[in-house]
Amino acid sequence: MKFTCLSKGGGFHFPPCHMLNVSGFRILLECPLDLSSLAIFSPVPVGLEAHEPLDSESVARKKQKIEKTLDANDLVRAEPWYKTVKNLHLWDPSFIDVVLISSPMGMLGLPFLTLSKDFSAKIYVTEATARIGQLMMEDLVSMHMELNQFYGPGDASFPQWMKWEDLEILPSELKKIALGKYCEELGAWMPLYSAVDVKDCMKKVQTLKYAEEACYNGTLIIRPFSSGLEIGTCNWTISGPKRNVAYISSSIFVSTHAMDFDFLGLRGNDLMIYSDFSSLDTTENMENDDTCFDPVTYTSSNVSDDVNNLEEIAASLLKDDESREEMEKLAFLCTCAFDSVKAGGSVLVPIDRLGIVLCLLEEMSLLLESSSLKVPIYIISSVAEELLAFTSIIPEWLCKHRQEKLFSGEPLFAHVKLIKEGKIHLFPSVHSIELLTNWQEPCIVFCPHWSLRLGPVVHLLRYWCPDPNSLLILESGVDANLALLPFKPMEMKVLQCSFLSGMSLQKVQPLLKTLQPKLLLFPKELRCKIQISGANTIFRYSENETLRIPTSKESTEIDIATDLASKFRWKPLKKETITRLDGELVMDQGKHRLLSGFRPADSKQQILLLHWGSPDLKGLLTELSKMGITGTIKKVSDEAEPENAAGIIDIVGPEKALIDVRETDTVIIAANDNLASHIFKAIDIVLDGI
Repeated sequence: MKFTCLSKGGGFHFPPCHMLNVSGFRILLECPLDLSSLAIFSPVPVGLEAHEPLDSESVARKKQKIEKTLDANDLVRAEPWYKTVKNLHLWDPSFIDVVLISSPMGMLGLPFLTLSKDFSAKIYVTEATARIGQLMMEDLVSMHMELNQFYGPGDASFPQWMKWEDLEILPSELKKIALGKYCEELGAWMPLYSAVDVKDCMKKVQTLKYAEEACYNGTLIIRPFSSGLEIGTCNWTISGPKRNVAYISSSIFVSTHAMDFDFLGLRGNDLMIYSDFSSLDTTENMENDDTCFDPVTYTSSNVSDDVNNLEEIAASLLKDDESREEMEKLAFLCTCAFDSVKAGGSVLVPIDRLGIVLCLLEEMSLLLESSSLKVPIYIISSVAEELLAFTSIIPEWLCKHRQEKLFSGEPLFAHVKLIKEGKIHLFPSVHSIELLTNWQEPCIVFCPHWSLRLGPVVHLLRYWCPDPNSLLILESGVDANLALLPFKPMEMKVLQCSFLSGMSLQKVQPLLKTLQPKLLLFPKELRCKIQISGANTIFRYSENETLRIPTSKESTEIDIATDLASKFRWKPLKKETITRLDGELVMDQGKHRLLSGFRPADSKQQILLLHWGSPDLKGLLTELSKMGITGTIKKVSDEAEPENAAGIIDIVGPEKALIDVRETDTVIIAANDNLASHIFKAIDIVLDGI
């Protein structure tokens, strides 16, 4: 088995990407887009000219500004391209057999693969992830089309900004994003796919429910299990003839909205791939291998010493302390938003996490209801109506608390009631006539996009950035200085906060104790933050490095039909015993199976197919004489006894023939096929075989 980490990603919106080779099949784990790289582009307002070729005088001016503080004029003024996984474009799409997607963010780059005519892989996604991911891609296409109104149709082959002379004059901060640290990432940039490409991509996707089995090529059994990160997100198990693999993406044990992390479904796998990089600060320079932190070690303070069974370990992992902290954080955000609205300002929330948005809507509405303020809440997105409608019909993908609401007759989320009461308003775009006629301030607006380069957020930021009473809520992981560059000077308040993006380091070791993998693949970047023990063998991986993992099973297991098993006739062969069975060997549901074969009625008596040892010369002459064949032993090597050594038997009747018995083989030389056949039968009698 081989494993290659193509990218360690960059937080919630850019999950890691890997290539796994199991049983001869190449499996791509995730296919995301690095949308944080959109920060190098300028969100051009109406009337601003698009990027034009630079003359020598303007180039000279820009070269003088490279080492100065960045300003809005340094950004690339062109139709944005989109950055895929930096090492994925080096792989031939035709070599990929299976694609496993764990989250909606992990499938945003999928149309780039399906666009290739050589791509024929099977794509597996959970039903909820597939629908949410499709809506996210359609919304991305819609926001990009708006930019085309400013820039016009771009050069799809090679845009002006990608020419080397233009890249060279970029400030170092922007140049690193565009080219990478070693100028190796330029080939990862692609023009965005179309709405038609998204539809074609979704036709090639096979959707699954949690714990549902999918069999690929009769060899691999693939199953998704809830990861708790978002609605529909999952981890994967891959079972093959010689390897059972559990792939753990970013996971949350207890979620405020999605189904909890089903880690017990990952038990029984000999190899575990740990791919949760959420504990790493995305703004931290992780290239410095000498930087270490106090590692988290599994001790009795983490999990009590009296935990002796699976149920107790599971209970200790499913403590909801983290989810409580998350709800407290959301309550704090709502309080800050309430203070801004109370001061006469508006609140802008460009957060694309569906679960966080749904929970914020509930908290904000409760806070506003408890006060005398009448503040409208707007949700502006081309897919807002369809996305919120979808969240009302997916109880099987939600946590138990949400499912209980269904049985009590309550809506799964509070936005259903709030929309009916006219407290939440949905609009497809910021230019919608209905929005313009119903617009009131102060207000609270939820809209894409978190990069601050696409969608309604660009227009609203330009409108509110001079207002010191207004508030912008950003997610941590976004480079706020670079993201806000086009909107400076800003008087608007900015609140940047982090949300749960994966499991805490304190719970990693108890999780491993529960899952008990024989082999563990663990990121090198986390080696200074946590000390792993309990797994038999640990392989530490890093980006763009291929690891060869030894096979855990020395032999292949096979299911044998009952009627065949009753025909076992064991014979000793050195230190082993062997038998011969006549049947049909097939691969089914990831297992080798031997089924009963059907012999033709006129088939001849079964002959031995495998022999071992050297024929006894004296015994061979005896069997030949019974068949009417006469001969003599002419030569014996090393003057040993004829019955115990190699030699030559000269056949004189009924016809001439020669049997050359050697140490490693026996050769029959005869002009008559019938005579040779009789000699072979005699050798078959004196030798052991099956």
